Amino acid sequence: MRSRNVATLVIAGLALAATASCSSSSTSGSPSAADTGPVKISVDCEPPTTQPADRANWLADVASFEKLHPNITIDSKDSFPCDDPNTFNAKLASGQMADVFYLYFTDAAKVIDSGQAADIQQYISTVPHYTDIQPAVRAVFQQNGNGDVYGLPKSNYSMGLVYNRDLFTKAGLDPNSPPTTWAEVAADAKKISALGNGIVGYGDYSAGNTGGWHFTAEIYSLGGTMVSADGKTAAFNSPQGVAVLDNLKAMRWTDNSMGSKQLLQWADLPTMMASGKLGMYIGAPDNVTTIHDQFKGSFADLGMGPMPGDGSTTPGTLVGGDGYMFNKHDTPAQIKAGLLWLEYENLTPGQGQFNYQRAAAAGLPVGLPQPDLWQGATATTDAAAKAKYADLPTSNYQTYVATTPKLKANLEPPQAQAIYKVLDNVMSAVLTNANADPGSLLSQATTQVNSILANAQ
Repeated sequence: MRSRNVATLVIAGLALAATASCSSSSTSGSPSAADTGPVKISVDCEPPTTQPADRANWLADVASFEKLHPNITIDSKDSFPCDDPNTFNAKLASGQMADVFYLYFTDAAKVIDSGQAADIQQYISTVPHYTDIQPAVRAVFQQNGNGDVYGLPKSNYSMGLVYNRDLFTKAGLDPNSPPTTWAEVAADAKKISALGNGIVGYGDYSAGNTGGWHFTAEIYSLGGTMVSADGKTAAFNSPQGVAVLDNLKAMRWTDNSMGSKQLLQWADLPTMMASGKLGMYIGAPDNVTTIHDQFKGSFADLGMGPMPGDGSTTPGTLVGGDGYMFNKHDTPAQIKAGLLWLEYENLTPGQGQFNYQRAAAAGLPVGLPQPDLWQGATATTDAAAKAKYADLPTSNYQTYVATTPKLKANLEPPQAQAIYKVLDNVMSAVLTNANADPGSLLSQATTQVNSILANAQ
């Protein structure tokens, strides 16, 4: 859903051997000697005009990149949302994707299976520090461990608990110690909702495919899973799945800590949080900036904690993110040019999206624990640079930062959006009907999801 440092790639002509032998740097200030013939690439996800600082940075980077590589032209595509679930499949099937096209992690396997993406494995060895990207993140763009590579990530995120520090304080809770189990979430939500004045202790989604998304995150947090290991059958009608719904049902109808307004969709929870009417909900770190930038909430009031669990085992956390893949019709020159651009804009320390000094100077938020791409020395270097220019209260996210790397990371299930739509009905039933039966609801949903998975084979 939403929501998140490779050094320099060099092109050495159109031949792979020449590519492998080249070692000049795209950040060195001189263009690669390999930029021999003009090549134009269309690239998705130019920031919209409603994000003027991000847009200005993108345009500046395009200009600098094209100066460094005068034979490469970037044709930026401004479309929002960059990956629209309502149109993505149709564009993919009809061959309308950009040369370098944007997608969420949830779409990567589908794109690979469709045959619409170019395999870039033969070029990937030219990307310095490719192995510094976390293995689980690299694996999103690979297939069956056979060496094929179809894209590069832009961001990676892990779900956690977004909470209102001000409401915690008013309810007599420690804002530096967010709950780490669902039992603690329920107890804290009850205290927060007792503040009255329309304040809701805990909020959750149940419409617009967001209910199924949150159900997935919550069942992972209890050690459950959504589908079988082979991805062919539903697996959420389980003790963990029932526990998720029982917990929500109790908070909604027994504790009255979730409020009476339900059927909430994506913008509803950030809006409530920004207005000081919501204590907690699960989300990715970028929700902090969304609450501030789009809904005018206060950074000082916002905290991030790790994904709650059941207290007996290490919780799982839903991970997601975004990245770019290459159109199957791309020429070798376009693939190499696209890799150069992605390295320049998304995967170089101190540059592009990692230019924290520039971001802070433009008033953009610096300091969130996202995008979480790196491991090893590159991760250490990136963290130090981010800390140097941080303009957010990073201590508000300390428990998330300290705990989340220890949690089990789980990707979204296959056919995620279709599954989420089915589970929306389950979530909405539990949150709008006090007599809803979790087991029966999950049994019905299992039949529907099994059909979805069977038709996708």
